[in-house]
Formats: sequence, C-alpha cells, structure tokens
Amino acid sequence: MIRRMPWWLGAVMMALLLLFTFSTFGADRPLGASTYVPYFSGILFNLSPEKYPYLKEVHFAGAWEGVMLLGALAGGFLTSVFITKSFRFSIVPSGWKKYKNSSVISRLVWSFVSGFFLIIGARLAGGCTSGHFLSGMAQTALSSILFGAVVLASVMITGKIFYKSEAN
Repeated sequence: MIRRMPWWLGAVMMALLLLFTFSTFGADRPLGASTYVPYFSGILFNLSPEKYPYLKEVHFAGAWEGVMLLGALAGGFLTSVFITKSFRFSIVPSGWKKYKNSSVISRLVWSFVSGFFLIIGARLAGGCTSGHFLSGMAQTALSSILFGAVVLASVMITGKIFYKSEAN
C-alpha cells in the first residue's frame, strides 16, 4: 500500500523550500534547473567564459542547481523504494500500452517531441519549466501564470486526443 502525505503538507514544505532558496542563507535566487545545463556543458567541454559570456552569468546558479538536481533524483528514488515502496522501472508505462501501443520507439519519440515543445514554450516565456512552476508561480509572475495555463490547456487537449478509449 502506498502511503501518501496530505496535499497541504507538500504545499507547506514547498513554501519553506522556496523561502529558503530566496533567502541569503540559501541560493539568494529563484528555484530552477535550466541554468545547470550550460554550466555543466562548460565544465564537460572545457568552454571558456571569455568566449561564451553566458557561462559567467550562470556560474553561481549552475553550481548549486547540480547538487539540487542530484538530490531530487536521489530523494525521489529513495522515497519510492523505501517509503512508498512503489518503485518500478518501465520505459513504456501501462497507460501508454493500454491507449497507444507497446512500442518503445513510439514512446521515446513522442516523449522527445512533447518535451521539446514544452521546453521551447518555457524558454519563450522567459524561464525553464521548473522555474516557472515553482518560483514563478510563487511570485505570481505573469509569464509563469500564462505558461502554466497553456501547459494545463495543452495537457487536457492532448489527453483527449492522444488517449482515446476503445469505447469512444
């Protein structure tokens, strides 16, 4: 049996996390994850900040976001294994098999295409997906609210089109 915490406890914990990241004891900036990609690319490919000035801008943010992302991955894994006991590895989820097909290639291609459109939309709105949903919504930023509304509408439309049941 999966144990779940009340939704309001998750909201309180998220609010405390956001307060910490905005504080001078935390990161002193909004919570997000996309600046880690150029930061890590700069390290991985030995890119010069003089040649790529954006690397100077993301140096501080990228350093702590990598730790946060690894912590989120490890925390989610450990929670699913030891607390909720719900961990299972699946490339093709049961819902995809039921409504679409059992093809791994189909699942991976559609996941890439949809993720591509999601991140393009987030960047057009001036941020990253996690930054919009976590920090931007908490700050009631208009771009984040608009991004969230478009994502919600897109999810509902896509769900209706993509997951047609046999009865329909």
